[in-house]
Amino acid sequence: MSGDLGILTQGMRKSYGRIRALRGIDLEVRRGEIFGFLGPNGAGKTTAIRCLLDLIRRDSGTARVLGIDPHKDPVAVRTRTGYLPGEMQLDENLTGEQQLHFLNDLRGGMADWSFVRQLADRLELDLRRPIRNLSKGNKIKIGVVQALMHRPELLMLDEPTFGLDPLMQQEVLRLLKEARAEGATVFFSSHVLSEVQATAERVAFIRKGLIVEVAETESLIARAVRRTHIYFRQPVDLGVLAHLQGVTILSRDDSRSVVLQVEGEMDGLIKALASLPVSDLETERPSLEDVFLAYYEGGGGEA
Repeated sequence: MSGDLGILTQGMRKSYGRIRALRGIDLEVRRGEIFGFLGPNGAGKTTAIRCLLDLIRRDSGTARVLGIDPHKDPVAVRTRTGYLPGEMQLDENLTGEQQLHFLNDLRGGMADWSFVRQLADRLELDLRRPIRNLSKGNKIKIGVVQALMHRPELLMLDEPTFGLDPLMQQEVLRLLKEARAEGATVFFSSHVLSEVQATAERVAFIRKGLIVEVAETESLIARAVRRTHIYFRQPVDLGVLAHLQGVTILSRDDSRSVVLQVEGEMDGLIKALASLPVSDLETERPSLEDVFLAYYEGGGGEA
């Protein structure tokens, strides 16, 4: 099973003095999947990524990246990984092209330069300009290009679209999907929950240094609460709806319309409505953001 995993952690811990950033996280990311890593600021996302690359040393527990212990062979891990840090430091005196050539030389010249130019064109990035003259968004694009340019087996990206305009966000997500289609594993953290919902096959929620949930994106959304507004052609007895499992009546209007809260699947409600004179039905599908907020509301407590 471990050979099928791009990332494996068991009981991984990291503390900064008295602050326990990671409190024993267990995580499995399959090879060839796009995996979203979600949590509020300070939850431990960046610390986990840095431990997996041995940029900081974990205190205890097990970590394997592409089957390699990053503590024992960090160079091998980083050679096969494309990493985008949350705050990438660039040499302001270089042009974008010079910066990318420098980073490519550090990797032993692994990148195909025609592919680098293709990435830059797709991101509308002018590599001839000095980095000091670039906007924050264009500096982020350089970071995205350097992570992708050597076609790594694993992409580890910390907030890859943060600071980009919506069109560029979508282009970056397309690049991630294309990398996955070519066999790469993609592991990325994000605060933009809509992009995780649209891109990731599975997600992990981390809170206060602990993984509180790992699940397929669609299954999380499917089991979340829906709000359904039903309109009837004539007054009806709503008692038949009140007793359905997982259904709660939130409000009603003279028995001609009703707002319901539905937990789980809609099958039971749809079957009950088949015998009623329904004129219209509106269902508000939950988003990953709804699920996320459900995990973190009242965030002062323990996970």
